[in-house]
Amino acid sequence: MVKYESDLIKRIEKEKIIVIVRGIKQKDCIPVAEALVAGGIRFIEVTMNTEGATEIISEWREYFKHDDVCIGAGTVLDTEMAFEAIQAGAQYIVTPNLDEDVVDLACKQGIEIFPGVVTPTEIMKAIKAGANAVKLFPMGSLGLNYLKEIRAPLSNVKIIATGGVNLYNIQDYFKLGVIGVGIGSNIVNKTMIDSRNFRGLTELAKQYIELAKMEE
Repeated sequence: MVKYESDLIKRIEKEKIIVIVRGIKQKDCIPVAEALVAGGIRFIEVTMNTEGATEIISEWREYFKHDDVCIGAGTVLDTEMAFEAIQAGAQYIVTPNLDEDVVDLACKQGIEIFPGVVTPTEIMKAIKAGANAVKLFPMGSLGLNYLKEIRAPLSNVKIIATGGVNLYNIQDYFKLGVIGVGIGSNIVNKTMIDSRNFRGLTELAKQYIELAKMEE
């Protein structure tokens, strides 16, 4: 199946990093996102198992309505959750698993979806269901050798690697041909948030951005 390359996919290929925010308090959602954006991050998602996730999505969309920031919903487990996220303003959907009904809903709504996959069979099912890119997860357990082996026969598939990405290995993922990486707590540092060290979050984000784009 020939897949088109959407503007959002092109932006991920340019920006390279999607930050995954999980379990933050709603009162912190704006300062956290602000700090990340100040550090160069342009893709931010909140997981749907975060309390008040849909409200956070709506707040972010309103706050960044004049900026080039893309807001997504992560940990989307079913069609109901996907619909709620889209209604709240999510510009892309990310799942931890492959649910073809969720893929179908997102496609019909004109929303990019990155289904969580592990095996070559799941990857191809996701693409055939309508996804333009997949989330290879959990990379912290699968490891870079697994990514290398997957990329060999599936070199045309656009992959976002998620899990286990840090400052020491981020460049290795891009050398193996992923279009982007998803990073959670390694950027969204809970200690920094609790201590209101938002400048520290900005500096951390800058480090990741610099490494991700070093090969350009």
